[in-house]
Amino acid sequence: MNAELSRLRWRCRRGTRELDQVLGGWLDARYPSASENARAAFARLLERQDPELWDWIIGHGRPENRDEAAVIDEIRTCHRP
Repeated sequence: MNAELSRLRWRCRRGTRELDQVLGGWLDARYPSASENARAAFARLLERQDPELWDWIIGHGRPENRDEAAVIDEIRTCHRP
């Protein structure tokens, strides 16, 4: 799992400090105990463009996928910028 976490941590490095912090915060705090669905949803979220992710994190919309929306909700409530 260390290689997987390292790969995800690298993918959490975005163009802005705020996104880096909230995505890395969820990875550190929740990923190890997250369900397989949540882990897969997080990986899919990392494939999205930064502006779309940021809009979801600040509450301007949300992903259509239920699992992705749940991860965004956790980020919004626990790892706010």
